[in-house]
Amino acid sequence: MRRTTSPLLLVVLGLAVLAWVLPAFSQSDMVVVSRDPFPAPQRPAARFEHDVHNEKAGLDNCGVCHHGETDGKMDPDNSSEGTPCVDCHAVNPAADPKLRDKTPLRRAYHLQCQGCHENTGKGPLTCGQCHAPTAQE
Repeated sequence: MRRTTSPLLLVVLGLAVLAWVLPAFSQSDMVVVSRDPFPAPQRPAARFEHDVHNEKAGLDNCGVCHHGETDGKMDPDNSSEGTPCVDCHAVNPAADPKLRDKTPLRRAYHLQCQGCHENTGKGPLTCGQCHAPTAQE
């Protein structure tokens, strides 16, 4: 007796593979950090070419930037890849009870980027080095 694979099973497996693979490519065309969450941005969007940056910085572990948390503490081994930063870091945490104790979004961006640049001695540190007008705006 010959068994055949159910077409439904193949579809489910295909979708599972896509759900796992697509986040890796989701930021390949990113050239600026989105200002969309901010109601009245005061500076141009920060320039950030995701793949170029990671290649130049030698970053292979997505959790270095896309950190998750464990027991309320930042945990780079627990990746939040594919989850927008604003889902965990509100623009105004006081207005969102479940994010009240989290670092505000603007501060989280600056701590993450500038903190790494300061620690490595590489990369931009001043406002204008990241927030410069671009053709994307």
